[in-house]
Amino acid sequence: MHSFQLLGLAAFGSLVAAAPTSELVKKSSCTFTSASAAKEGISKCSDIILKDIEVPAGETLDLAKAADGASGTTTFGYEEWDGPLIRLGGKGLTITQVDGALINGGGERWWDGKGTNGGKKKPKFMYVHDIEDSTIKGLQIKNTPVQAISVMATNVHLTDLTINNKEGDSKGGHNTDGFDISESNGVYITGATVYNQDDCLAINSGENIHFTGGYCSGGHGLSIGSVGGRSDNTVSNIHIEDSQIVDSANGVRIKTVYKKTGDVDNITYSNIKLSGISSYGVVIEQDYENSSPTGYPSNTIPIKDVTLDRITGSVDDDATRIYIICGDGSCSDWTWKDVEISGGKKSDKCEHVPSGASC
Repeated sequence: MHSFQLLGLAAFGSLVAAAPTSELVKKSSCTFTSASAAKEGISKCSDIILKDIEVPAGETLDLAKAADGASGTTTFGYEEWDGPLIRLGGKGLTITQVDGALINGGGERWWDGKGTNGGKKKPKFMYVHDIEDSTIKGLQIKNTPVQAISVMATNVHLTDLTINNKEGDSKGGHNTDGFDISESNGVYITGATVYNQDDCLAINSGENIHFTGGYCSGGHGLSIGSVGGRSDNTVSNIHIEDSQIVDSANGVRIKTVYKKTGDVDNITYSNIKLSGISSYGVVIEQDYENSSPTGYPSNTIPIKDVTLDRITGSVDDDATRIYIICGDGSCSDWTWKDVEISGGKKSDKCEHVPSGASC
């Protein structure tokens, strides 16, 4: 596997991405000082330096055609558009960032409290799409306009990434998801730190996905879904373990879309610690429609083989410890062990709670 480092990016400053020479890297070394030159020439080089590049407003720094071992990012102009600001792609990559470096998306220029629900059109930040057998580690990311990292990949490891959108709490950050995963097989997120205003993790489809050793603050929790209404609506073999969720709306969450089809199967949440949860400690619901719960669940997307093991901690006084609303017969084969959540209140609106769980 080839590798390179991201070096010395200050806020809205320059970034240098360099690939250490290895016995596997035989192609030329290239330095690019413009986004257009990088896009055109990056596939021909194995050692890449991106230096002092200003990406024009409304354009993507597109590195999806990088040769093995190449990638990077730099500064971004302002425009209201869909994005992404950065696109990574390739096979056999190792992407790292040195201590003290920072990727600053400048999201405060777009934040208006509405996220993707209106107001300014905001670009998504980073696409980790069409990447295979690769590792991305140590990235320090700040102030994404909306969703931070979209993953559509095969056998990719995301290690020790920090997404810091704290400023969005007071400046109108919204829908600033940490990791959105879909149509993937083999995603391994380890040691992530996320401060944001939406899901820390949202798995919309995919299989063999692991999230371990995470710290999530200020958002909507560790989520499966919403599932349904997409081209791929299967979520299977998910392990979310050894993580903390603090000062967030929800802790553990699974949500499926009303009357859509799909499958949610083999889900494990293990050793999750909660504190400062304002809405629900555990919420599993099959009643989403237009991105909001309706209180009327359907049974068209079964939620099967769910294990909650050592989900502990507390919720706020006004919060609900556990809320489950399933369609008739559509939630089954659940196992709960040592689910101990204090504070808040017990829900009186749970429906069709399966054997093995408790509301």
